[in-house]
Amino acid sequence: MKSWFLRICFYALLILVWEILARLEIWPSYIFPSPSKVLLSIWNGFADGSYPLAIYISLRRLAMGYGISLVLGISLGILLGRIQIVQKTLGSLILGLQALPSVCWLPLALLWFGLSEKAIIFVVIMGAVLSISLATADGIRNTPPLFLNAAKTMGAAGFQLYFRVILPAALPSIVSGMKLGWSFAWRSLMAGELLYVGLGLGHLLTMGRELNDMSQVIAVMLIIVMIGLLVDFLVFAPIERAIRERWGLQTAR
Repeated sequence: MKSWFLRICFYALLILVWEILARLEIWPSYIFPSPSKVLLSIWNGFADGSYPLAIYISLRRLAMGYGISLVLGISLGILLGRIQIVQKTLGSLILGLQALPSVCWLPLALLWFGLSEKAIIFVVIMGAVLSISLATADGIRNTPPLFLNAAKTMGAAGFQLYFRVILPAALPSIVSGMKLGWSFAWRSLMAGELLYVGLGLGHLLTMGRELNDMSQVIAVMLIIVMIGLLVDFLVFAPIERAIRERWGLQTAR
């Protein structure tokens, strides 16, 4: 309860300072709008249905790209973590590509797929899959040898060894990679939608910029932040809590 109260006080103070700065008119209102104008923009966007539709389209693209990234990333991570030759060859390439900002994939996507949904989904996949695969590989490689030896002594082998010992031991790292991949996928999606002429939150950002409507720009940015926090609170936080409880790092509530 205390943490929630502190958060509420912090954000209330932040909004108050924002409102005071806006009323002082240090900057023109079209550059630095007040919280009330941003709130009005959010209200109008939901009232006319443009924001809900943009949120739905962006989340649909994200779900497709991130879902593919999970399958490819975890599968690739298992290969990197268990097969030495894959780690020494493909692993170095993936590590190098991970250093590329996701926006660097946009020109390639546009040349391959044109200005289309496929280009955006490709950028989302490339933004997330590498971090997921590297985190999965690290978790598998860091499986304690004691666990493996004990499982083999009790007759575990093949798929049973993977699903009963290796993957559960690597689960904390895999979940961390999934969470990191989600944030990269979300950023990659926004980068792609800023260029793609179609509905989506990124497109609303572009429209706000072109119309010189800073209230809409900030409103969409706040919606993007809130969606990210909501997904973390509803999806990743419960998974992480369950893993910590399973490993005895946190007592069950």
